[in-house]
Amino acid sequence: MLPTDPVAAVRRFNRFYTRQIGALDEAHLGSPYTLAEMRVLYEVAQAPDGIAPKALAARTGMDAGYLSRVLKRFEGEGLFKRQPSPDDGRSVSVWLTSDGIRAYNGWLASAQGAVEGMLAALSGAQKSCLTKAMAEIEGLLEAPPAGEVILRGHRPGDIGWVVHRHGALYAREYGWDERFEAVVAKIASDFILNLDPARECCWIAERDGEILGSIFLVKGEAPGQAKLRLLLIEPAARGLGLGQRLVAECVAFARAAGYTEITLWTQSILSAARAVYAKAGFELVDSWPDDSVAKGLNSETWVLRLS
Repeated sequence: MLPTDPVAAVRRFNRFYTRQIGALDEAHLGSPYTLAEMRVLYEVAQAPDGIAPKALAARTGMDAGYLSRVLKRFEGEGLFKRQPSPDDGRSVSVWLTSDGIRAYNGWLASAQGAVEGMLAALSGAQKSCLTKAMAEIEGLLEAPPAGEVILRGHRPGDIGWVVHRHGALYAREYGWDERFEAVVAKIASDFILNLDPARECCWIAERDGEILGSIFLVKGEAPGQAKLRLLLIEPAARGLGLGQRLVAECVAFARAAGYTEITLWTQSILSAARAVYAKAGFELVDSWPDDSVAKGLNSETWVLRLS
């Protein structure tokens, strides 16, 4: 039975894979060297202009003392040579000798054959599945840290999400009806159909593949005027400062694009959003009764002057 604990699962896979490729064998993939020694040989072979031992230690993750012993072995066998660096005479770099190049090429051919033999029993479909699984492992382990919120541009499907979540959340939290969803859909549609990438942008906040919020900056009616639109933060992401971060992205983009002011439309009951706008420097300049999306609302216009 496979372990359900992620740590145990990774350790089990490591044991399986190191056994499968012979990582613990005294000789690796047909060479007379261990896996660690072959890694040193590989890294030096990738540096035709030489590589400093310190950089080699960083690339391999090896202890300096152990790396020194490996280098001495290869030098003793005539595979490596050390010379002063051409860029800095005080520094020493490591190169492959002609014998080292021949040894590396021979090992490369052996390693290729060993891996081909390991895969020989698999069908084409199984090989494809294997390579996709390995690519997925690499992608997951190199992905941003879990829990990190990233801001990115919009992709296909994101605009539909923006409209859906505005309609669903505002209906649930404030009782607004489908008219508000229609307003959001019109704003979103106009953005896509008339997008000027140099002066307009959408940001999507995402964590571990889950969308947490959105904001838009579009051209306003007056020269030099931009509009901040459709700020939304999912309930699960509130309290993280994400609203301030999204608004700051809008303001920075507007400044870079040469706008002189940013305006926005909001409602007086949206206290959390109003606090974010105020903190960013926006000022309330107008307020009026508005029943366009629900009864008893007071619409507001806020302005941030960038000059």
